[in-house]
Amino acid sequence: MKIVVCIKQVPDTTNVRINPETNTLMREGVESIINPFDMYALEEGIRLKEKHGGSVIALSMGPPQVESALREAISLGVDEAILLSDRAFAGADTLATAYTLARGIKKIGKVDVILMGRQAIDGDTGQVGPGVAENLGLPHVTEIRKIEQIDEDRTIVVERLLEDGYVRLKSKLPILLTVVKEINEPRLPSLKGKMAAKKAEIRSWTHEDIDLDPQRIGLTGSPTQVMKIFTPPKPAGGKIFEGDVQQAVTNLLAELRAAGIPIGQQKGEG
Repeated sequence: MKIVVCIKQVPDTTNVRINPETNTLMREGVESIINPFDMYALEEGIRLKEKHGGSVIALSMGPPQVESALREAISLGVDEAILLSDRAFAGADTLATAYTLARGIKKIGKVDVILMGRQAIDGDTGQVGPGVAENLGLPHVTEIRKIEQIDEDRTIVVERLLEDGYVRLKSKLPILLTVVKEINEPRLPSLKGKMAAKKAEIRSWTHEDIDLDPQRIGLTGSPTQVMKIFTPPKPAGGKIFEGDVQQAVTNLLAELRAAGIPIGQQKGEG
């Protein structure tokens, strides 16, 4: 079984900087981590390999510094890592990103399962996973909380998380799945894994290495126009009510009454 896990390196801080000319994140000099939701996808990919055999490939798109995230993925148990890195990819929105990742997966060859986190914490759109699947013409299911089974007839049964429960779905392979944190508990890297990650070769592909349409990548291929990005100012004032819950609520109600703010009657009042 060949499994591809798409991961993204995201800023590990709320104090991000924005390029005023392109309205895109400036990642240089900012400490970064693997997108937390992608850690669950990595873990699930490794578990599938351990159960069914095969290999796991981590795939990411970004600047050269993303290599550190791919080495971390290898330290966890991933077999190979590929970085799509080219200035032509810069500034891509979710549409252009999904297209570029899909073309990278196409170059990898026959894949059975593609795993991704439900969303990235720096964008929170949840659009890239389904976009990759659509570009590849594959079935996809989002919000996966459990992969129940994969059978010899190349069918897969999964549980998709809903607001009030879950639904069981069956599909044929190949398939793309986006996962939620309920699916597993990510492992820590082993010493052997860390040593392997240091020596591993990270393949890097530019736009010239992939069969793609240059008009569909980067800023050129991004129909989304970001007019302005900024960090909202912290709200001024405010008060913290300490103590246990009952005491804090009592103090809050007293403060509201003193300020002349109307509140509903409590039991026993009136």
